[in-house]
Amino acid sequence: MNICHDISLLQYNTFGIDVHANTLISYESNEELVDIVLNHLPNLPKPLLHIGGGSNLLFMNDFKGTILLSEIKIVEVVTETEDSVIIRAGSGLVLDEFISYTLSQGWYGLENLSLIPGQVGASAVQNVGAYGVEAGDRIVAVNCISLLDGSEKRFSHDECNYSYRHSIFKESHLYGKYAVVSVEYALSKTFIPQLNYGGIMHFLTSFGFTLEGVSAIQLRDIIISIRREKLPDPKVIGNAGSFFMNPIVDISLLEKIRTQYPEVPHYPTSHGKVKIPAAWLIDKCGWKGKSLGKASVHSRQPLVLINNGYATGNDIKSLSDRIQQDVFDKFSISICPEVNFIY
Repeated sequence: MNICHDISLLQYNTFGIDVHANTLISYESNEELVDIVLNHLPNLPKPLLHIGGGSNLLFMNDFKGTILLSEIKIVEVVTETEDSVIIRAGSGLVLDEFISYTLSQGWYGLENLSLIPGQVGASAVQNVGAYGVEAGDRIVAVNCISLLDGSEKRFSHDECNYSYRHSIFKESHLYGKYAVVSVEYALSKTFIPQLNYGGIMHFLTSFGFTLEGVSAIQLRDIIISIRREKLPDPKVIGNAGSFFMNPIVDISLLEKIRTQYPEVPHYPTSHGKVKIPAAWLIDKCGWKGKSLGKASVHSRQPLVLINNGYATGNDIKSLSDRIQQDVFDKFSISICPEVNFIY
């Protein structure tokens, strides 16, 4: 356990927003977190905020409360059969490093999530996804500790209520009340590539691979190459990856848009609706590569907002607000931030 006061959060958010927190506590085990909840939190400033790698946060001001940070980095085999394995991973593990480890062991299913920033715990809360795969597809259970009384709670997959970029942990009745300490993933020992999304097949061909010949590690390398080509490195340029969620709309609205833009990309979803890439909408509004004050839209990926240097949370929000308004005015579509605004 490590307790720091009046600490800069510059290294704890990938946007590179230079704000301070009253208190930050990191912990390395379930037992340490229970001790923090029972013996330390009652005397520390509120509110509480549990963070991971800070890749989905936008700090608007100094944080006057207490921040919790998981450093739990266990990897345990829960059960194993000839065909599959269930792995319990500590919430403080870097997600991409965990994925690399699973592939080295011959456990498959998470490779399409390669290079997504953040920690294992956040993957379960945000239900992160990329290239046709979501973390929730593979999550069996999420193990938590109550921040109210230190009790343990195991949420099954069905209880997590997973949907696009959503979980029960983001719902109002549970938000901020539990800390994820570990996540259990069901992985396969047979590699079945998921290639039908985001132009993966095009890149596969350009790298000289075939559907039958590509390995899981090669697919991971391809996805990493795609992400590095499209997305800026937050260690170099402050950003939070995809800033907006892709909107899901009625087919009738899609057909209306197609009268002017027949090429509009779209993907079917449940309940007869379709998903339209927010990046395409933003690009069509002319924002790609444009700046507003100290914040910009990335020149290669319109879904990414970047910190040009010394931007504040309000600078990023102002740009976000303008983009949302322009997309709505042009397409009658509301795009919602995926990033969490912390006031």
